[in-house]
Formats: sequence, C-alpha cells, structure tokens
Amino acid sequence: MLSKSLIKDVLGRALSSGGDFAEIFVEDKISNSLAMIDGKMDGIVSGRDFGVGIRIFKGFRSIYVYCNDSSRTSLLSSAEKAASALGQLAGDISLNLTERINPNIHPILYVPSSVENSRKIKVMKTAYDAAKNYSEEISQVLVNYIDSDQKIMIANSEGLLTEDRRVRTRLSIRSIASNGVENQTGSEGPGAAKGFEMFEVLDPEYYGVEASKSAVTMLHARNCPAGRMTVAIENGFGGVIFHEACGHSLEATAVAKGNSVFAGKLGQKIASDKVTAIDDGREAGQWGSLNIDDEGTPTRKNILIENGILKSYMIDKLNGRRMGMESTGSGRRQSYRYAPTSRMTNTYIAPGQDSDEDIIASISEGLYAKKMGGGSVNTVTGEFNFAVAEGYLVKNGVIQEPVRGASLIGKGADILMKIDMVGKNLACGQGMCGSVSGSIPTNVGQPLIRVSEITVGGR
Repeated sequence: MLSKSLIKDVLGRALSSGGDFAEIFVEDKISNSLAMIDGKMDGIVSGRDFGVGIRIFKGFRSIYVYCNDSSRTSLLSSAEKAASALGQLAGDISLNLTERINPNIHPILYVPSSVENSRKIKVMKTAYDAAKNYSEEISQVLVNYIDSDQKIMIANSEGLLTEDRRVRTRLSIRSIASNGVENQTGSEGPGAAKGFEMFEVLDPEYYGVEASKSAVTMLHARNCPAGRMTVAIENGFGGVIFHEACGHSLEATAVAKGNSVFAGKLGQKIASDKVTAIDDGREAGQWGSLNIDDEGTPTRKNILIENGILKSYMIDKLNGRRMGMESTGSGRRQSYRYAPTSRMTNTYIAPGQDSDEDIIASISEGLYAKKMGGGSVNTVTGEFNFAVAEGYLVKNGVIQEPVRGASLIGKGADILMKIDMVGKNLACGQGMCGSVSGSIPTNVGQPLIRVSEITVGGR
C-alpha cells in the first residue's frame, strides 16, 4: 500500500520535533449498500475510501492528521505539520521496521464485492417476502444489505509494520405493522465478519418472519405499567444494556480521565457473584472481531469482570500510557479520518448455571424483556435509559400478555449488583457503536438474565 522506505521517512519526519512515538495508518476500503422498500430496489451504492492517518505522541500529548493523498510530498508535509504542533522541528529520526504477518482467524470464501448484485438482491427478496407475507397487518417492509472489504497497513516508530484485511456482511430487516390508526415496528440485523458465504448458514426468511412477528405482537400489546419490578432480559441483543451502561465505563477512554464510575476499582467487587463479563476480539467470524486492532496490537480475550470482581479494562496505547498499563488490543477507529481509542469488540456476559425455565418461574410479578431497543447512558455516572422493543408481563412464574412502551431505567453499577440469576444459553446481537473514534461494528451478548429489581418506565 505504501513502500517501506516511504513509511520510514514519514515516521522519521513525524518524530523530528521530539515526539516519542509515531504511527501511520493506511486504509483502502470498498463498501456496498443495497436498499429495498416494498419489494422494489430503492438504491444501490458502491464506494471506495482511501486515506492515510499520522499520529504522534509526546508524553501524554497526541497529534493526529490525515489525508487521502499518498504521494511522498503530501505525506511528508502532513507529518511535518503534525510534528510542528508539538515543538521546534529538528532533524528527522532514522528508524528500522520489521514486518509482522498476523494469523487470520476469519477465512473468507466469497469476497462480497465480487458477488453479483443479483445474488444479493435475491437474499433481500427472500427476507422481504417472509416479512411481508407474515401478516396482512404488515404495511411496509424495508430491507438493507451492506458489505465491506477493508485493507489496512499499520506502521509505527516501535518498529512495527503489519497489514490486515477485514471483510464484513450484514442484512437488516425492518417491518412496520399498522391497524390504520397506529404503527409498530420490528427489526432484525444479523451480521458477521464473513463474506457472502454467511448466507449458507444464515436464513433470511427466518429473520424476516422474526421482524414481522415482533411488529404485529406489539401492535396488539397494551401499554406497560410503570414501577419497580423484577425483570428478565433475554439473550442476544439484550446484552446492549451491559454494553452501554457498563461496557463504555470500562473503556480506558473514560477510565484514564477519571470519567468512569469504575475508575480505580481493579480487584474490587463491582457486580454480583453471578456476573462474569468478557470482551473477546478473537472470536472467529463474529461481527465485532479483528485479527489486530487499529493500532496493530493483536486482539485477545479480555476478562473484564470475573465472578463479580473487576479484573481488567479495555485499553488503547495512549490511554494505556496515562494509566501505566499495556494495550489490551482495544484500539479502534471508524476509518483513517479518526484517531483510535479504546473500544469494545464482542462484549458479553458469560453463561451461568440457571435454567431459563427457573429464571421465569422465579418471577412472581415482573417483566420479560424479549427484545431490547435503543437507549442512552452517562458514562460518568452510569445512569441509563433503554427502550424495551418487545416485552411481556410475568405473573406467578408464567409469561403472559405482551406490553409496549416499556423502558428500563437505572445505573450500571446498580444493575450489575442486582443480576441474581444468569442462564446457560449465550447468544449475541450485532450493532454499530458510536464514540469519539467514530462508528464501529460491535457484538453484544448474554444469556437470559434476571435483575432482581429495576425501575420500569411505562404508562
């Protein structure tokens, strides 16, 4: 992507004002997006994004610049401008680079950009038909397909020179049910770090039905009552609560600056004994997985919480400096336009020993949150508010009528202590996570869990 000699010269120029670390991130990414509304194609967009980011550290200070011109003149000029922001320019530094080849945990059979659009449209049409034909009350179905093929090169003044390739594919279905007066929506969005072979194991028809089933169910649901109650949160995308309310507070982006409720609590009990939480970027084929992070550090399995005890944070290079700790392979960015910072990959609550049947049976009166929606969180305080996309009342240990309009309100530190039952069936859901380094693909997950008491917003 860039010659070794050019990289060495650019890094040397970047260090010419006394910086103690310099890095180059090169990206060449092909993306495809297809949209279908009411069974008809609404747009097909393909694009290619290329650029180079240059970052310099001087102690705890960091400068980041980027450009999409990879000529020698442009890159040396960019490096010089970045260096000048950190001090008086002097002579360039001479460096040696050693190339490292990373093991690939995501073998790709069919690169999506080489697959004909007609085959992608066929998958979308299958999902559409299943969703639309589920019920006469489905008034509209929107189907989107995306894929990306990102090639990166990373080099730094520590002598690292390495490359990686990331291929991802995702299908999303949004069904709208209507009775002529009001609408309700159901959605599904499966994705993986795989090529088009994903659809050899993923059934678009199943996800189309699930999206419409949720929309129709909520159309006929009554409003959820409000109050403090016991809540069971289903597996899969239910893990979004841990991701948002707790996961972000375990990223060094917040911890290093003291902007986290969990700062300075390593080795302390922050959750119930039932909770073990993990961030694992090494899971083959998973939506949030990477061979290496966006700083060139190999990803790994980070045990964040073990039986309630805080064991680790998710750490990038710069915040690792501030904390006096090494990177955990958690440095991520959306593209070359962003400097990396600590982010999640595949984050989940590990399976426990409780059966799903026992969890539901233990609830005398409460809520079963089958599907979670979006929400918001304050990482400093841990306060969160999340919508329940599909919920049901539970009485005397039996799941009963569906309810809508529910939300879960609380603090991350509190909910961790109140998880008193954890099921055995781990599942994950896919999403896009936004933060200071842009929007990145992440997995969230958990088994069915029980929260002994939480505030449920409703009517």
